[in-house]
Amino acid sequence: MSVIYNGQAPKKEICQIFSETMQELFKEDSNVIYLDADLMGSMKTQTLWKENPNQVFNCGIQEADMVGVACGLYLAGYKPYIHSFSPFITRRVYDQVYLSIGYAQKSVRLIGSDVGIMATYNGGTHMCLEDIALIRAIPNSCIVDVSDGGMFAKLLKDTKDRIGVTYFRTPRRDLPDIYSSDTNFEIGKAQVLKEGNDVTIIVSGIMVATALQAADILLNSGIKAEVIDPITIKPLDEQAILKSVKKTGAVVTAENHNIIGGLGSAVSEILAENYPAPVKRVGVRDEFGQVGNENFLRETYGLTAADIVKAVQNIIKNK
Repeated sequence: MSVIYNGQAPKKEICQIFSETMQELFKEDSNVIYLDADLMGSMKTQTLWKENPNQVFNCGIQEADMVGVACGLYLAGYKPYIHSFSPFITRRVYDQVYLSIGYAQKSVRLIGSDVGIMATYNGGTHMCLEDIALIRAIPNSCIVDVSDGGMFAKLLKDTKDRIGVTYFRTPRRDLPDIYSSDTNFEIGKAQVLKEGNDVTIIVSGIMVATALQAADILLNSGIKAEVIDPITIKPLDEQAILKSVKKTGAVVTAENHNIIGGLGSAVSEILAENYPAPVKRVGVRDEFGQVGNENFLRETYGLTAADIVKAVQNIIKNK
């Protein structure tokens, strides 16, 4: 694995990668199906629908019914992938996801797009800042906070037969390329993007590129940060986290999510039980979303490289 992040636009948008990966899955396995809640225009999957009419279905704006349909199709031998905006595939249909997929031990993959502040101009009603907390509470669930298109494609394929709730949280469009094409991603196995011995930065999703920017800024001031992408927030790679923190002695987490119940909470729980160390959580501080562009929302909710740098500088003082 090598980090190729250079701050430039990605080669492909996330929605294009999703369509291409689903097309590959359709060819590999005729039992793979894709259900959408009338958002194919947003996800740019209309062509996928036209080319695969027996494997792609528009369920309309009725997400709870879509979960039920997916579960029924699973019982008939199919392998469902279902998509909607993140609040509608998690918060709105939580009971169906918890019981019909999780409790019943079915195999369904949820694709939640425009997570957190990436909802931008759709505003607070569409800005899901609690999805990780919700899905974490479902036994045997898996949460992939997508930080890179290659990672998304690989894990979409690798979870095809996984039993239980598998949740992908992702933007729809630009997401910087972080990893080289030969990177091997595994459920529950973190990637160390930068090595350091002064502080551990554990970061997921859209905040990975931001943390890499912050690490470069910190290095210029003599602080060597170790940057870790957990790949899956659940299951979390406890071994990798503890190994790093025992070396650095301090942790900063950064996430596009409420600091309550998300990545920062999960990391804090591991440290509290195994190796207490100072922790600072960068994220949305128990607030609702609002309308705005990405830059405005990052500034408003403290999700910039400067916010990570400040958190690191403060926590190092307390080591």
